[in-house]
Amino acid sequence: MNTDPIADMLTRIRNANMVSHETVEIPSSKLKIELAKLLKTEGFISDYAVKEVGKFKILEITLKYDEKRRPVISKLQRVSKPGLRTYCKAKNLPKVLGGMGVAIVSTSKGLLTDRKARKENIGGEVLCYIY
Repeated sequence: MNTDPIADMLTRIRNANMVSHETVEIPSSKLKIELAKLLKTEGFISDYAVKEVGKFKILEITLKYDEKRRPVISKLQRVSKPGLRTYCKAKNLPKVLGGMGVAIVSTSKGLLTDRKARKENIGGEVLCYIY
């Protein structure tokens, strides 16, 4: 049993990036699908799809690389963990790499990037940093 499914998802993506895999398969959930949707809109992954294998759903993420076959994602870092949740108000949301990276925030309006949460003046739980 996995106690932190978001950390597991980030680790699977990180490991697949390190060995230059085209795709990575992850057990699916609504939160993971929303996270993959954000990663796609921010340009960190090429695509994602939900497949049904038997009675389970699998989230398949297609990773993105540059022309020299280097991964677009250089770092994935889990911030809020099950043992230590990290919450921030809209004013105090972190800027990752001075705005070059993205912080994913779980808000009352769903998952948002730090920029969008700051724009809508909504705080929440900071899930992870991506750059």
